[in-house]
Amino acid sequence: MIRYNPTDGDVLSRVVTYRPQTCFIMTKLGGPPPKGIINMRNTFCKYAEKHGIKSIDASSETTGKDFLLKIWDLVCSVPLGVAIVSEELPTLTLCNIYYELGVLQALGKETLIIKSENCSIPSDFVRTEYIEHGRAVGKKFSGFFKTYFDQAKHYATMAEGLEQNPALAIDYLKRAFLISGDKNYRSVANKLFQNNQFDVQRTESIKRFLQTKH
Repeated sequence: MIRYNPTDGDVLSRVVTYRPQTCFIMTKLGGPPPKGIINMRNTFCKYAEKHGIKSIDASSETTGKDFLLKIWDLVCSVPLGVAIVSEELPTLTLCNIYYELGVLQALGKETLIIKSENCSIPSDFVRTEYIEHGRAVGKKFSGFFKTYFDQAKHYATMAEGLEQNPALAIDYLKRAFLISGDKNYRSVANKLFQNNQFDVQRTESIKRFLQTKH
């Protein structure tokens, strides 16, 4: 996939460091955050860890460079983005969260909204599945992760029927690998790569995926 610089529209050529079995948390980071946000985040991260998923956010690393570009690199590197919102968050913070959520969806990433009971969702996201934090939230998280890992199997199945479009098949296998961490998906992608020819940009992109350390 060709990536573009969000600030000037030029093509981005920086290397993406892929992070299998990792989710990108979007919520208020400084402040300190409201207690409700802290509780929702801690609960989700506990269940994510049980399923072998590491949680990161925009403060997880320091680049010393453009903050928005760092966000884009993190979004490109993970298979899942999780927005944690409540009515206690400032409007500007919510705007940033929903912007990042939109970028994730545009790049084909899996997304989840976790919200407080009294928090309203913007109309553009009413069709995006969300989990309301409250009673039985643990059961809801467990159900989400089952569906999430089933999605990896679905992507792998989609790849099997794309012999005539190996680039798309490899992309599906990449998504399956990033979700599950199953190296078999990467092995199948490598065979497709070795048996087909791609243009220079796709070749470099696929190589970066195949070289992911995991």
